[in-house]
Amino acid sequence: AEFPTVAFKACTQQQSRNLKQSRLPAVTAPEEVLTGGACIGADCLLRVLGNYSRSGEVKTTITVGVVGYPNVGKSSLINSLKRSRACGVGAVPGVTRCLQTVQLDRHIQLLDCPGVVMETGVPPAAAPLRGALAPQRLRDPLSPAAAILRRCPPEQVGGE
Repeated sequence: AEFPTVAFKACTQQQSRNLKQSRLPAVTAPEEVLTGGACIGADCLLRVLGNYSRSGEVKTTITVGVVGYPNVGKSSLINSLKRSRACGVGAVPGVTRCLQTVQLDRHIQLLDCPGVVMETGVPPAAAPLRGALAPQRLRDPLSPAAAILRRCPPEQVGGE
């Protein structure tokens, strides 16, 4: 009741309109649906958002902020719920540069925002690992690579 959790996979289709949504629950969806391009879990998430917009018998308008690290799928989530390319998406961080409002329906408005990276005090080599910098903009790609290797067990990194 306090912290609802919904299994969700954003749509990966390239078209601009009528992005596919699977009606199957993520828990019972077959493998081909889970690995396909359709959005999964949208109906459940829309139901949760719709419940928040109800105050007794009266529907009120709510604004929901979609916040997170860079390049984790915030804009893709919004596009999947809207079923159209309302927000720009890309493979590199920084596509979303300013706050954008998307009207989902009469009662639900979504805010797409740029990725948020909190200052943690860790060395600058970790910034690319949090998605704060695009790999192409790195002056020293070896430091982040070494940081990744330090976090991985050697048997997972070595190949035979």
